[in-house]
Amino acid sequence: MATDSYHYRACGLENVYLLNGFSIEDTRHGRTVAIDDMDGLHRAIGRHLALKKKELTGRELRFLRRELGLSQQRLGELLSKSGQTVARWEKGRNRIDGTAENLFRVLYLEHIGGNPNIRALLGRLAELDELVEERKMGFEETGGGWRPYIAA
Repeated sequence: MATDSYHYRACGLENVYLLNGFSIEDTRHGRTVAIDDMDGLHRAIGRHLALKKKELTGRELRFLRRELGLSQQRLGELLSKSGQTVARWEKGRNRIDGTAENLFRVLYLEHIGGNPNIRALLGRLAELDELVEERKMGFEETGGGWRPYIAA
């Protein structure tokens, strides 16, 4: 890579370098990097990963899943697998099977390609995950101190 390229690690991938489209500024709090069109960059990375000939690595799978806004559990449901299976794929403990990987690639490409049916489906699944995350946390004081309880 060129000496003035930027090693972009914030996406969770170790092999992404930007040749341009970014600016670096030194501030009193340290060096900051601003990336132009972050969404476009992530779509370009995702398209490259989805179209590559080699098997997806765990980090690449995680990147694409996050770009779709899906939890491991929801992706597992889409692929008829468990969330734990997806977690093992992402950690590199197990290889993703070919059928699941191909379906996942197609879902990603259709999503970024603007397929309204796929976008709607993935949007609804992401909303379900958001609802789970937004649950209220409740606490009650007991004789032994504060304890959490699950709020309705």
